[in-house]
Amino acid sequence: MRDLLLGREPKDFDVATDATPEDVKQVFRNCRLIGRRFRLAHVHFGREIIEVATFRGMHETTSDQAQQDSENGMLLRDNVYGTIEEDAMRRDFTINALYYNIGDFSVVDYADGLKDLQAGVLRLLGNPEQRYREDPVRMLRAVRFAAKLGFTINPACEKPLFESGDLLDGVPSARLFEEVLKLFLGGTALHAFEKLRHFDLFRHLFPETDESLSHEEQGFPITFVIRGLKNTDARVRADKPVTPAFLLAVFLWEPVRQRMQQLEAKGESRHDAMMEAGSEVIGRQVSRVSIPKRFTLQMREIWNMQHRLEQRGKRAIRLLEHPRFRAAYDFLLLRAESGETDLALAQWWTEIQEVSEERRIEMASATGAGGKKRRRRKPRKRPAAE
Repeated sequence: MRDLLLGREPKDFDVATDATPEDVKQVFRNCRLIGRRFRLAHVHFGREIIEVATFRGMHETTSDQAQQDSENGMLLRDNVYGTIEEDAMRRDFTINALYYNIGDFSVVDYADGLKDLQAGVLRLLGNPEQRYREDPVRMLRAVRFAAKLGFTINPACEKPLFESGDLLDGVPSARLFEEVLKLFLGGTALHAFEKLRHFDLFRHLFPETDESLSHEEQGFPITFVIRGLKNTDARVRADKPVTPAFLLAVFLWEPVRQRMQQLEAKGESRHDAMMEAGSEVIGRQVSRVSIPKRFTLQMREIWNMQHRLEQRGKRAIRLLEHPRFRAAYDFLLLRAESGETDLALAQWWTEIQEVSEERRIEMASATGAGGKKRRRRKPRKRPAAE
């Protein structure tokens, strides 16, 4: 409803009803119940899934068996059902408490959501500190909606963002991964990143990256991440494919690069240092934000190929056929643009993709293993015959 009123195309439609998940499953045979914290019904129609939620109600007592809280007030289970009015008042933000009644095609507003929508204000329902404590992910949602919609955050809802970031440390890493995808793959990654840094929330998602960004090295770290986010946003706006692996590789590159340099200083080869550094950084990162193995494998390939791309030479032609070449090449461009590696190197790889096969062989033959152009040897002068 929110996106329709803003003139945007909704990504999906959620259905809310007074029927319980079990009732929905009895009506639709192609229904599957999911979730423990919030019980939901997923009704399958081919490849489409319609998410059906039952109206949530208010908790009269904290001993209610359907509600379970952690020690810090975070809601672990919440399956108390109620009326549409109660459900509206339990939503996170007023602009998300708008309902479209298919019975009479009207907009149902119990929380002044329309007023906030028109004013461009993001406001939590209820006490902000309590609502963030119930579900710390609401802090990330506040940042995401503010960045996505261009809204300002209500001052009373903004203040706790500076003070409550530690609550995110108790959120399951798998859930944070899903939120990271929503934050950075929606076309407003740069704005979201800036707001997360502003509220000191980014360090709770990527602690090593945040720490590395506080130590500039000729401006490389901050420039590199920002360029990566701009690149992701541009691809989303152009309706080009984006992969979480590339974005995550960008986020973790600086910690990996710094660790790799430390290992090289101890005598390890470039290849071994890169492998070890990648494993260490990813190993620590997944304890905070889980990253599926299918993405970590791609991240490692992108990182490991950077050294190979720096070599050029005759092996370059074979490298062009690598399934991860394009992602690694784009990654190299970002490094060159941020000043981390030679811009001429990136231009060489750009050119060799565009020329004929014959010209590729010439370019590859003109460079040695280290990537430098070979100098033509002058023919030796034979001594004059006596």
